[in-house]
Amino acid sequence: MSNGTFPINMRDIRFVLYEQLGIERLCEFDKFKDFSRETFDMVLEEGAKLAAEVIAPLNSIADKEGCTFEKGKVKVPEAFHEAFKKYCEGGWIAASADVEAGGQGLPNSVALATAEMFVGAGVSFTTYPGLTRGCANLIGSFGAPEQKRMYLEKMYSGQWTGTMCLTESQAGSAVGDIKTMAKKEGDHYLIQGTKIFITAGDHNLTENIIHAVLARTENAPPGIKGLSLFIVPKVRINPDGSLGEANDVNCGGIEHKMGLKGSATATLNFGDEGKCHGYILGQEGQGIQLMFQMMNEARLGVGVQGFALGNLAYLYALKYAKERIQGVEITKMRDPNAPRVAIIKHPDVRRMLMTMKAYTEGLRALIYRSAYYADLAEVATDPKEKEYCENMIDLLIPIVKAYSTDIAFRLTEWAIQVHGGYGYCGEYPVEQLCRDVKITSIYEGTNGIQAMDLVGRKLSMKKGALIMGWMKEVNEFIEKHKAHPVFGMAISQLEQAKNTLINVSMHFAKVAAGGDPLYTMLYACPYLELFGEVELAYLLMDQGIIAQDKLQAIFQNAGATTDEAKAKVIDDQADAAFYGGKVHIAEFFASNILPKVQSTAATILGGNRSALTIPDAAL
Repeated sequence: MSNGTFPINMRDIRFVLYEQLGIERLCEFDKFKDFSRETFDMVLEEGAKLAAEVIAPLNSIADKEGCTFEKGKVKVPEAFHEAFKKYCEGGWIAASADVEAGGQGLPNSVALATAEMFVGAGVSFTTYPGLTRGCANLIGSFGAPEQKRMYLEKMYSGQWTGTMCLTESQAGSAVGDIKTMAKKEGDHYLIQGTKIFITAGDHNLTENIIHAVLARTENAPPGIKGLSLFIVPKVRINPDGSLGEANDVNCGGIEHKMGLKGSATATLNFGDEGKCHGYILGQEGQGIQLMFQMMNEARLGVGVQGFALGNLAYLYALKYAKERIQGVEITKMRDPNAPRVAIIKHPDVRRMLMTMKAYTEGLRALIYRSAYYADLAEVATDPKEKEYCENMIDLLIPIVKAYSTDIAFRLTEWAIQVHGGYGYCGEYPVEQLCRDVKITSIYEGTNGIQAMDLVGRKLSMKKGALIMGWMKEVNEFIEKHKAHPVFGMAISQLEQAKNTLINVSMHFAKVAAGGDPLYTMLYACPYLELFGEVELAYLLMDQGIIAQDKLQAIFQNAGATTDEAKAKVIDDQADAAFYGGKVHIAEFFASNILPKVQSTAATILGGNRSALTIPDAAL
């Protein structure tokens, strides 16, 4: 489970990639024909080594040292410099970028698996290369040939970093209220305005920082239709690619935060002296359309952030529960001479650990599956498969971002609870994980906004084709396995939960058609969580069925026919224990977590509007 002192659940990573998703299929397509499972495994091992040996030792240092701002300059923790150099030398910024652009050309699903390790090892460190990748991908997709030539190689190599600059103090998540201006002057625009909460917005890791800035051109219409997207380098770039003079981009300060202290969250002032040059991406008025690519990548990335920290909290809690000796077994409480046991023997601790294991393994499947859809959407030759994968990405992105990060915060909370008083102390890592993970439900669009996107846009998109496609997939799974000898009852519970989800979805459509958008928005977050529970139940049951088949084959090979013999096989063979765990987790989720769907649905369908009707003064 671990690589050194930093725990990595490589066995489950490989299970999802190969046994559940079957990503080796990607190697059949031209884009990935030079790869194989062996090369994917090599990438995973190298990623694990970098995460454990280089990045993980920085995490506590980054939390204690943080970033500093003095005389307009931002400094990151000193140890970041060498680690960033090694990260870049390994080509990790451009792991999934096209080879022609200087990348490794890996599938998104494999690159994302390494990202899980990197983020868990040091989430604040990974914000610098993570935003760089997103910004470079944006230029790669929409930049003019000269822009690609000027920026991509140096960004993908880590010589320069990048950011995304959307948020303004008066606008927050209301992107259409952005006031930053862009006035055309020759071959460039003059940018003027202030952006806040810019992750990795200023630092001393690299010689230049390339900002992707949303701004409003002269005479542009109000709202999001009037926004355009600009490349704004911190330092101007000469025609030969060398650095020129400063570009009138100044840091006004960095935030003092609850967590993520090694990541510089900056206020950036563009054009205080009227000399900030920006270069348009695409055409005027296309800003939000183009930025959606980076925003969607970032939302998947934030889902990974939340999940990775929640998963790490579980692994730390599991390790602690196995080592912490306290109390006696419940059945021997009356015996003062009973031997003291590890707390993993206590029922409530086991309940928490099972809950954490179920969520982490389900979230991994959800997130990896979304990345795999992105791979297939890019390479599939069948137009129907391509469209289906694109639809699933659109549908699942708000769930990946919001559900994963909401659950992740709870995972860190439960991990603290397992540790008891020690979990509340800085000597143990779960305290920092709880602080670091909280931001993930807030940035890249708060989770409430993700829920509004799911309910307000995705359910009705393409005349309901997205959710109908999802329902067809789940229906086929249910039909195939409803008579399963082990999971028949759980499949029946999944079918009931799926039907409930569809009923609530249709109710939302009916209410919205009746001219009442407030009610659907009021219950959008509970609906998103409901959707997440059903999706995870489906994915975990899929895993359980795969594992049950593998487990039976192991028993058969070992000649184990009795319960006693099977138990011994599970004790003796790591693979048998792993698959047995999958079976138990699927059953646990179906019995202990999935029933919440019914109570959540009852709340949504109940029609209570108190939160809308209560006077502001009474709140």
